[in-house]
Amino acid sequence: MSTIWVKSSLSFANGNCVEVASLPGGEIGVRNSRDPGGPVLRFTPGEWSAFVGRARLGEFDRFSGLAGSSTPGQAARGRGSRVR
Repeated sequence: MSTIWVKSSLSFANGNCVEVASLPGGEIGVRNSRDPGGPVLRFTPGEWSAFVGRARLGEFDRFSGLAGSSTPGQAARGRGSRVR
């Protein structure tokens, strides 16, 4: 069975995005779409669920955009981009 990698419909046209797949054994894989033969981050279903839930709540907004472009407070006030 081959692994099917999915890229977000919100990904940038320039190819700077990640892909996600269900891996054998029940893990979730994440890789760089520009380096499909490169390393794969592996997460348990519980780890992935926790990450996605926290991303939806905006916990990681302070890391969006260019480094140093916003502070955690700015992102919390809506000046950062949300992960969807």
